[in-house]
Amino acid sequence: MEFLQGDICSFRGDAIVNAANDHLWMGSGVAGAIRRAAGDQVDREARSKGPIQVGSAVVTSPGMLPLRGIVHAAVMGQDLVTREDLIASATEASLKACLENSFRRVAFPALGTGVGGFPLRACGAVMAGVVRRFVLDNPGALELVAFYLWGDGAFREFCEGALPELRGLDHRARG
Repeated sequence: MEFLQGDICSFRGDAIVNAANDHLWMGSGVAGAIRRAAGDQVDREARSKGPIQVGSAVVTSPGMLPLRGIVHAAVMGQDLVTREDLIASATEASLKACLENSFRRVAFPALGTGVGGFPLRACGAVMAGVVRRFVLDNPGALELVAFYLWGDGAFREFCEGALPELRGLDHRARG
């Protein structure tokens, strides 16, 4: 596992995860940044697959990004509010989508912490815990799970929540 500071669209691997709403429109935050980098066709493709249940995920093409796909994880509904259980479900659904599509190198943002307003430290703990269980339950399925955070404060807070969950797993933080 890696923790990186920067733009998730710079990730070079199989897939990135988009923090989405249940209708999968890519407006602002991480979703808007991905739409600008991948192209409007990804937004149209994602919306054609919605609405989906909050806590679930779907895969689209990568558009103009040099990836194999984009996983859209619905962490909130139209009320733009999220909770710990929805972040956990969306993280797990994203990992399962990666497994089903043979994506072995994947990058996540801090799901639900931007528009959804969920605390970064708590998000780090939830997401790292889900990834830890998934990796232990599916040995060899994933080569790399990276977390991209924007800014020093976000990086520090997310890592403070995540790192205690990763005892016994190979991980590094590069901020």
